[in-house]
Amino acid sequence: MIPSYYEFLNSVKILSGVKALENMPFELKNLGAKRPIVLTNDMLVKFGLVDIVLNAFKESDITIGAVFVDIPADSSIKVVNEIAEVYRKNNCDSIIAIGGGSVIDTSKGLGIVISEDTEDIMKYMGSEIIHKRKMPFVVVPTTSGTGSEATLVAVIANPDKNVKMEFISYNLLPDVAVLDPRMTISLPPRMTASTGMDALVHAIEAYTCMQKNPLSDVYAFASIKLITEYLPKAVGNGKDQDARLAMANASLMAGAAFSNSMVGLVHAIGHACGGVCHVPHGDAMTILLPHCMEYNMDEMGELYGELLLPLAGADLYSSTPREERPAKALEVVKEMIDKYNKQCGLPKTLSECGVKKEDLGRIGKTAINDGAIIVNPKEADYNDVLTILEKAL
Repeated sequence: MIPSYYEFLNSVKILSGVKALENMPFELKNLGAKRPIVLTNDMLVKFGLVDIVLNAFKESDITIGAVFVDIPADSSIKVVNEIAEVYRKNNCDSIIAIGGGSVIDTSKGLGIVISEDTEDIMKYMGSEIIHKRKMPFVVVPTTSGTGSEATLVAVIANPDKNVKMEFISYNLLPDVAVLDPRMTISLPPRMTASTGMDALVHAIEAYTCMQKNPLSDVYAFASIKLITEYLPKAVGNGKDQDARLAMANASLMAGAAFSNSMVGLVHAIGHACGGVCHVPHGDAMTILLPHCMEYNMDEMGELYGELLLPLAGADLYSSTPREERPAKALEVVKEMIDKYNKQCGLPKTLSECGVKKEDLGRIGKTAINDGAIIVNPKEADYNDVLTILEKAL
């Protein structure tokens, strides 16, 4: 059913393939950039990934103005302000983000601070409060999960309040996303599985949330099909470039899907688990997905049934009676999680991630105030969330 009204935007130019990085100087030059700041983390420097990107500029007339590598796994407003000082001091005019969700979200935060010429990013928390965009922005993802390279969302922690804040604006979309298999080939199996499941949740929730639309459905459906085919290959053999490139594309498509529809209950509770107990986002998504699917089943069963096709393939889909497809889709998801738990230690419970029973109340209170819960088709209150958390513990 087509909604009576919807909006869809995916303005990011995508460079996808082997040696895609070597086209980055041309894109930056076209955007008018001369002195980009490179944002990344020290582990990516250690693994040599940052050098691969920097080498792409050796024969160009673009000068790297600064390189900032001290971005933690859970970035914060303090880190954003620190980078802003480096950016201004070195007369930078553009941003290159090399990393996963934390690095990319930090880069988006930097864009807010510089464009709005502010030291208080908190003023721009929420939806469409950011009205300026000054600098060219290129993203080189090193994981295949967050889809941040194609989203208008940034999640940045406020350590003083122990929460993760959302910033939503079309002005946060990057200009260019570079998908090069060299950037994810060294990702270990457990991280590959965790980030891949994150992308899967993005696609499933984009396909089932209240703001879904025909275009977001296409991106989400195609993303799920790629993930179920290529994530097992990427986890099993990290050097499989075809699998790595397919997962990079799947992650980006899932990001474009939920950026134009939204997510739902899995993300609302997952954000809270991350903010309160620092559960890694991909792990939280993996753990919570089957429990939230069970909760939503009476409202979203038909849509889950449709997703059995990309989740399990045509043979199982066609041989499963229509009324049994929703339950079968849930079963397939559970089997997928069991497989990665045995194969690489991907957690199945919140307790494995350090969450204790006494933490559940705080997580629940945080979750019901998360914006993602609003677009979940089935309403969930504090007690509903607490029940889900108890099952996931």
